[in-house]
Amino acid sequence: MTERNPPSDSDVSSDATRPRMTKEQINAHPMRRYEGPIHVIRKPEHIEQAVAQLEKETVLGFDTETRPTFRVGQSYPPAVLQLVGEHAAYIFQLRHCRLSPPLLGLLANPRIVKAGVAWDRDVQELKKLASFTPAGFVDVGELARQAGCMHQGLRGLATLLLGFRVSKSSQTSNWANGTLTPAQIEYAATDAWVGRELYLKLQQLTPGRAADSVTPGPARV
Repeated sequence: MTERNPPSDSDVSSDATRPRMTKEQINAHPMRRYEGPIHVIRKPEHIEQAVAQLEKETVLGFDTETRPTFRVGQSYPPAVLQLVGEHAAYIFQLRHCRLSPPLLGLLANPRIVKAGVAWDRDVQELKKLASFTPAGFVDVGELARQAGCMHQGLRGLATLLLGFRVSKSSQTSNWANGTLTPAQIEYAATDAWVGRELYLKLQQLTPGRAADSVTPGPARV
């Protein structure tokens, strides 16, 4: 499938300082999903090839998915890691392929932006699986706040800045299943794709500020 272009500036107001949208206003917008190629990585031997393609990118959408909890004190490790570039989405099922050195190197690469909402929480959970120093990450929610947006969540920002809604239907599904459903795969790719699109949009609205918000790599002596 071919990925559609995001709405042009003529479709969405260039003024990022807008009041919080009501639920009715949000629901009046059309629904969109990621429509580019999606690669689900389940085998360790496929990670290196996937990372080689992702390393060609300058901006990646980033997100993780975790099995939901329904009891106090219950927790689970991240089950899925999503990275979406300009041409394709990569969905890593961590129960099968784990966080291998090539994947950890990508997450620690300061030259490749990894854009998402509240990435620090996701990264802290990933670091429980394998140690690495995150670099190149940017929180588009915080960037939107600095730009004067009343929304900082992924779905509110998608409607406010990109002019469309995204589905929440698979949010609380079991991400630890051995095989993901087509709906889960689409949902996971869409969330990370929207993070990338929001970063690119905020770059247009606040030139220079987006680059300043990227987490640097470790200092060199």
